[in-house]
Amino acid sequence: MGLNVVRGFRSIFVAVIWLGLTACAALAQFETKAARAFMIDAETGTILYAKDPDATFPPASLAKLMTMEVVFEALKSGRVSRETTFQVSEHAWRTGGAPSRTATMFAAIKSFVPLGDLIQGAVVITANDACIVMAEGISGSEAKFTEAMNERAKQLGLTRSVFVNPTGLPADGQSVTARDLVTLARHIWQAYPEFYPLYAQSEYKWNNINQQNRNPLIKLGIGADGLATGFAEGSGFGIVASAEGGGKRLFLAMSGLATEKERVDESRKLIEWGMRAFRKIDIFAADEAVGEAKTFGGEKSHVKLAAHGPVSLLVPAENRDKVIARIVYEGPVEAPIQAGQPVGRLKIWVGDMLTQETPLYAAESIGVGTLSQRTLDAIEELAIGWLR
Repeated sequence: MGLNVVRGFRSIFVAVIWLGLTACAALAQFETKAARAFMIDAETGTILYAKDPDATFPPASLAKLMTMEVVFEALKSGRVSRETTFQVSEHAWRTGGAPSRTATMFAAIKSFVPLGDLIQGAVVITANDACIVMAEGISGSEAKFTEAMNERAKQLGLTRSVFVNPTGLPADGQSVTARDLVTLARHIWQAYPEFYPLYAQSEYKWNNINQQNRNPLIKLGIGADGLATGFAEGSGFGIVASAEGGGKRLFLAMSGLATEKERVDESRKLIEWGMRAFRKIDIFAADEAVGEAKTFGGEKSHVKLAAHGPVSLLVPAENRDKVIARIVYEGPVEAPIQAGQPVGRLKIWVGDMLTQETPLYAAESIGVGTLSQRTLDAIEELAIGWLR
């Protein structure tokens, strides 16, 4: 009976936490010419800037970030190695090689190229032939590799992005969002530290042709160390970038810029603003109880919740505004409950902007309560659950 009752009345619970903090409203004070922009702090995940971040647009070469995630995962899992060689097919040569007049590493048709060199070609100079050769070599065809791209995108939480090929060359239905691209870039940095430095490599030489890194921010002296640029007809110039300095690492994505110069200027301004305009505050220590969630049928009426690590937040340095935190979970949480079990999320707002979400887990184990405890919980849910 109790199980049916809790399922019938299961709903979203929201608990407000009083932090006693204030921060500034400067989030709205920065303006950019980009049609879409999104920037976060890498360590805390704090959203520092957002302008239409969930609008979709053609990725162009920015799609190669998803291509490289699939390649890096294949390397990490041991399915391939840097020494694995793949042959340059005629399709790869014509579509992405010298005849294509697109970004290319000039790999010779029918030649065999080690995966380590193909990776550098794809990362440093966004070579289309390198991406096609890797896709065909790892999955047998571009189509099968693209299936893997979309499956990995779902696993990583890229909720609105769809990939049609590994190069980003024009294709119907191919689209990304600024938020998804930042999520992807941050994941690559976290999951593949041995490969991430390649994005800052200044140049790459293959087939006796030396080419410079296509990311214009690398040489500006602003701490930029990745990731990619792109251009698509109708959506303009775009960029996904990372930069480190002053104890911060930022990830940002921008698109809808009119010229290459505008792309450089606007991304540089956003990075410099992000570096200087925010300060870090610590909210909860590692394993510190953040709050509680209501239980159903347990030996305790509430379960303590905590994050897996410390919870910190970047807030603007001036012009103070309210910081509000809420625990959001689907409940009541049915017993038995195991310590470490996912329960909900801690959501933090600075002013009216949701700036951070942190997963919360049960900080303790709670067994099934007595018959009388379960009966009382069932009666309570029957009495007030429908009000939710």
